[in-house]
Amino acid sequence: MDPKLRRRFLRIAGQVSPQLRAKLRAAGTIGFPEREDKGVAVFLARAVVGQQLSTHAARSIWARLEAAATETGGALHDFFHADNAATLRACGLSRTKVKALAAIRDAHQARKLSAADLRAMAHPARASHLKQIHGIGPWTCDMLAIFYCRDADIWPDGDSAAHGTLKRLIGRRKPARVAALFAPHRSILALYMWKIADNLP
Repeated sequence: MDPKLRRRFLRIAGQVSPQLRAKLRAAGTIGFPEREDKGVAVFLARAVVGQQLSTHAARSIWARLEAAATETGGALHDFFHADNAATLRACGLSRTKVKALAAIRDAHQARKLSAADLRAMAHPARASHLKQIHGIGPWTCDMLAIFYCRDADIWPDGDSAAHGTLKRLIGRRKPARVAALFAPHRSILALYMWKIADNLP
C-alpha cells in the first residue's frame, strides 16, 4: 500500500470518527490478496457457494466439489452441469445454488465469461452483463470486481461484514456516504473492513 494513500486514509478517517482512524491505524497496510486465477466461471461458482455461509462451511463444501470434479477427470467448471445435480446436492449445495452453478457453466460454454472482456468493462456494465446469469446478483458482481478484476473503487454496500463493520465504527452516518469519502479507493476501504471484522470481539 502506497504510504501516501495510507496517510490519506488515516486523515479522512480522523475527520469521520476517531474510532475508525484507530482501527485503520492498528490494521496496518493492506492490499489486494494474491489468488490463483482459475478463470471467471470458477471464481463466480466459488462466490455463489460461499453466499450466506461461514468461511469454514464454504471451504468444506468447495473441497467436496473439487474432489467430486477430480473424479470425473474434467475441468471444474464443466462439472457444474445440470446432469450432475444429485452429486452437487450431495456435496452440500441447495437446489438454488445448483441451478446457479449450472447457469454459470452454461455462460462459460457460451463464451460470455471472457476475463479480458469483463476486466475491460466499467463496473456497472459488467454487473449488468453478469446479472443476466441466474443466481448472480450485486454482491457477487462486487466480489468479482474487487478480488478478480481488482477494481480500485468498489464499495460492496450489500456485504454484511463490510457494511456492518464500517457502521459500527462511524455511528449514525450511512456507510455508503462515508465510503464515498475514500473514493477512488473504496475497494481498499472494504478490504480494511474485512480485516477489522476478523479481529472484532
